[in-house]
Amino acid sequence: MAAVQLSERAADECRLAHLTHGAVAEKLRAAPIVLLPTGSTEQHGPMGLIGTDAFCAEAIAVAAARATGVLVAPTLALTPAPFNMGFAGTISISPALFGALVGEVVGSLAAHGVRAVLAINGHGANLEPVRTVAANTPIPLGISSWWDGPAVNAIRTRHFGAWEGMHATPSEIALTMAMFGEWAVPDAARTPPEKLTPQFIAAHAGDRHGPPDEHRAQFPDGRVGSHSALATAALGAALMEAAAADMAAAIRRFARDNAVTLPR
Repeated sequence: MAAVQLSERAADECRLAHLTHGAVAEKLRAAPIVLLPTGSTEQHGPMGLIGTDAFCAEAIAVAAARATGVLVAPTLALTPAPFNMGFAGTISISPALFGALVGEVVGSLAAHGVRAVLAINGHGANLEPVRTVAANTPIPLGISSWWDGPAVNAIRTRHFGAWEGMHATPSEIALTMAMFGEWAVPDAARTPPEKLTPQFIAAHAGDRHGPPDEHRAQFPDGRVGSHSALATAALGAALMEAAAADMAAAIRRFARDNAVTLPR
């Protein structure tokens, strides 16, 4: 039988799932921190992909891992999104189940010598469950959302301003365009949505939205104050570079805070 040949993509040295157990053990001896991308499987308006949050979290985690020498665990894409269950394609699990899953994943990694796990987040509703379970994990567990960093926020503010909104944002749509190629703006996304007030944004941070029927009645096309049509692949590439740099800096801070030395 001919030897199995792995493509360059399949042999990606920072993705845990692409390595043998021996290669994982060797990587962990050099850098005992693992990144855990957390996304969602939910609607993203009339032009956004259902997997947007998971795609963004994973791509940024991989780019930051390459810069810091750490491993990336498989992405958790089934997460809480109950408010979007009024839209086809959304799959939501309870916060308790998601938190339990994160805890089990962290426990498994700890058993293999991992000393700390940093969740690279792409979905607001993941924040509270991860922070809750972090109080009981056997090793430190942190979470950092890709939009938190200063470099990526400078681009979001400069190009989108208030039209960034809260959901189906032009920045996350742009990131997916950078990954998969730019696509045409459908007619349903050309008209800007209603802008959000600062009070609404503050009250609904972390995806604290209402029941599915109520949420769809208020935001019938799925956009929550976000003018998705402003997205371009070129802006997505700039956002990817900025988010990866911001996240690499966050990983290094997390490592220092937990007395872990990184190879780079």
